[in-house]
Amino acid sequence: MPIYEYFCQDCSNAFELLVRGGEKPVCPACNSRKVLKQLSVPAVPQASRGEAVCGAKADGACPITGCGGGACGFGGPF
Repeated sequence: MPIYEYFCQDCSNAFELLVRGGEKPVCPACNSRKVLKQLSVPAVPQASRGEAVCGAKADGACPITGCGGGACGFGGPF
């Protein structure tokens, strides 16, 4: 079951939601059904040899403040 991104037209809330089958999503902030599915870009890990997914080097040093190093899941460019 995919997680989709939505935007509520009533309260301008942006949120992610796990949608099952033909369910109609409801805004968690205002319970409105006037939501639009947003275009999502899948995250693709950019790890290379000796580098964790977040960009941390083999010594555990990570360029992201507060990351803690390792494979934290951050896949953005640096």
